[in-house]
Amino acid sequence: MNLLVFEQDKVYVKKCLENGEIDYLEAVSEGAETEFFEYLNTRGVLKHLADTYPLKRKKQEVPLWLYIASDISLRLHGTQSFHGYPLVIRTGGLLNALGPEVGKKTVHPQTGQVTIHCPGFNHKNKYDRQTPCDQDFLRKTARTTEADKLEGWFNTEMPRLLKREKLFDPEGIFIGDASYIFVPDNDNYKGSDVLLFDEHNHPVKKERLSPSQLRCCRYRRCYKWVELIHTNSSGEFFFFVAMHLGRGKSHECPILYELVEQFLEIVGKGVMKWLIVDRGFLDGQRIGHLKKHWNVETLSGLRSDMNVLEDARGLLKAEPVKWQDYQPYTPPPPPVTAAKPESLLSREEARRRTLKLQGRWPKPKPPEKVVAFNDLTSWDACPVPLTVVLTQQKDKPPWGLVTTSKTQDAPLVRDRYHLRETIEERHRQTKLFWDLTGFHSPNFNLVTNQVVFVALTYTLLQMQLLGENRPELNRMTKRTLRHQMLPHGNHIVVYADQYLGFFDIPEYTEIVMTIVEPGKSKLLRKVRRFRRDFLRGLNWPRGP
Repeated sequence: MNLLVFEQDKVYVKKCLENGEIDYLEAVSEGAETEFFEYLNTRGVLKHLADTYPLKRKKQEVPLWLYIASDISLRLHGTQSFHGYPLVIRTGGLLNALGPEVGKKTVHPQTGQVTIHCPGFNHKNKYDRQTPCDQDFLRKTARTTEADKLEGWFNTEMPRLLKREKLFDPEGIFIGDASYIFVPDNDNYKGSDVLLFDEHNHPVKKERLSPSQLRCCRYRRCYKWVELIHTNSSGEFFFFVAMHLGRGKSHECPILYELVEQFLEIVGKGVMKWLIVDRGFLDGQRIGHLKKHWNVETLSGLRSDMNVLEDARGLLKAEPVKWQDYQPYTPPPPPVTAAKPESLLSREEARRRTLKLQGRWPKPKPPEKVVAFNDLTSWDACPVPLTVVLTQQKDKPPWGLVTTSKTQDAPLVRDRYHLRETIEERHRQTKLFWDLTGFHSPNFNLVTNQVVFVALTYTLLQMQLLGENRPELNRMTKRTLRHQMLPHGNHIVVYADQYLGFFDIPEYTEIVMTIVEPGKSKLLRKVRRFRRDFLRGLNWPRGP
């Protein structure tokens, strides 16, 4: 069965309704999840992902696009176990987007409850199907897909999708980072390592700690997740474009630059202009290669023992320098949906004046002082000249950033590096609110499936919000965003010739009451047939 894409065309569907030439109608609760899957369908995203999915079987009874859509729906609802699929189908908006060919509502003849009837994709079922496919099919498909091939599929097709949808930002800012994915202490987690972490979940070495510090640490089993993320200077979106999940002890530096090289081979020159990383990814040869062969500027923090940092500090003493002010970027407040009453504005202003008089109103932080030094060549491992940006701190030696971009605009470089610091919030969102680490199986293919599909779902949702010009929602946690996904309106949806239209109850009633012959009789016959199907849709129902 091919993927059926229903396009919204209310004018055409209304004309078909007046002529009695419709295929199906039902009452639905319109929600953001339905709009999300309609976005994926109309843009051809689901079809593209299914056509390129790295699992090909000789006998494909259930289409891969349904597997991908179902897996994405599970991640949207924060459901890691495939056993939760029936509940997701009943409460989510996936079926509303896929249309009646995949599933529709009917009445259970024994209980009288409204349930879902799905025709399925084969004739092997002894009972009526209440989900488009069995949850065991989803689990087996995820388990059969090899981890390295699934990662390769994501790392190849996500850049191609973003390029096709013209969603790469002209600023060309990309962030490389690594994080630890913690799993239960079970030896069956293939490729995992047990490492010692401090109270902030940073890896530490036992021999470097005092006994008091060691008491705050604990051993944890983990994987290392290395990712490449695309964003802009305002942080309005974060697209995962490449990733790798591997051993916790593996060094992240060569893995990241391999991901960057693969990404550049796919998208070509001009897409990536800035690569922002932290000190753990300092590699002079790789940085020089990106500058000379791909014209990519790398920006990173400097380690305190590096000669190039000492040279920049020495220049502060050798000659007078002109410090520049830097004020960290603060995102704009979310748009106000309704004007506040004058009484509330007056009350807020009075409270603000009172706090200022009492000295309790927070004072703005003074701007930092930054300065740039160009054409430094004391890092022998890097074949290109470097620029070091120093940030002045009170009672401490200035700390430094290094970049291959020659510039006198030190605040711009400091502001760019601030984006890398925001990645910690994204890690917190994916791990906590998107349940990235909620694993139910130690099988590495299933662990990789969880990580890849969380990143895929997160990126696709960001694409939709950005395409609909709602970037303020991208900064919300999943818990807050879930309120946006709740049903927000009851409608009658009418299907005709692979088009659909949403009508509110009064509008639909007015149209039906004004239909004239012969459309009225044709519509009456079809509605009576829909009613019979609704009451007798289950031929082999399961008991209560």
